[in-house]
Amino acid sequence: MTISRKKEREILKETYLEKLMTFCANDEDVLRVKSNEFCFPVVGCNDNEDFIVITVKIPTGANKGTEPYDGYEMAEEYERKMKEKKIKAQKKEEEKKRKIERDKKRREKEKEISEKKK
Repeated sequence: MTISRKKEREILKETYLEKLMTFCANDEDVLRVKSNEFCFPVVGCNDNEDFIVITVKIPTGANKGTEPYDGYEMAEEYERKMKEKKIKAQKKEEEKKRKIERDKKRREKEKEISEKKK
């Protein structure tokens, strides 16, 4: 007997959710907070207590499954976005350096002019 695609995804999600919960349970309290989420407490370097929340989902794709989800394409897109973000940050930093240099030269000229007036 075959099962529906939706039921198959639910079974997969539950299986991997349980595996991840078991994996994360190393001396930690693992708490299930939703049907597809669990969390566990952590302590930061300044002894601040927080929770890590992990969500397990199986995407159906765009347009309610008419276009299948492609994890490889999503990873490439993420990588492109990170590269673009890095390039933007570099350009912004270069512009900031140029502005600092322009402002420095302007202040020097203003100082020079004010000294001539005296």
